[in-house]
Amino acid sequence: MDDEPSRQLEGVIANQVREYRLTAGLSVAELAARAGISKAMLSKIENVQTSCSLTTLGRLARALGVPVTALFRGVDTEREAVFTKAGHGAVIVRRGTGVGHVYRLLGELQGSQTRMEAHVVELSESSDVFPLFEHPGTELIYMLEGAMVYGHGEARYEMRAGDALQFDGEGPHGPDTLLEFPIRFLSVVAYPDH
Repeated sequence: MDDEPSRQLEGVIANQVREYRLTAGLSVAELAARAGISKAMLSKIENVQTSCSLTTLGRLARALGVPVTALFRGVDTEREAVFTKAGHGAVIVRRGTGVGHVYRLLGELQGSQTRMEAHVVELSESSDVFPLFEHPGTELIYMLEGAMVYGHGEARYEMRAGDALQFDGEGPHGPDTLLEFPIRFLSVVAYPDH
């Protein structure tokens, strides 16, 4: 049986316990006393010479004033990130493209439960108000520039720079009245993973 994953986990726990202990200004003896474990046991944990029980992990976390999960920080595999330089978002085609809406994809990540997309949408005088959209998931609109009335279901929201609107994407929604140009807004959609 390969012990590498457990040794890696023990190493992460050792580093986190030591880091939190030093940050709190505690000696090995002081933390051991607070946690109700022996100084020798704490030393073995910090030097990756033993695996500690869940009970001991709980005691250490309480003594350090951190959640138990903080002692596992760094165990996860590498997480994905997407960086897009200003002006370099890929122009993509969406239902509104044919009527003058410009969509720039800022990033897309597939998580364990959802898929998320972020776009900057640009509307100009030549853009038409488009029939309402409907899609699964949750959407957040954040106004960057200009002004418009945005509809969701029967409600209408006058939006200006700095305003945000979050809604269920299954309700009919979209720009209703374009008020001040140019209009730019950030649209972030989190799709459910089916």
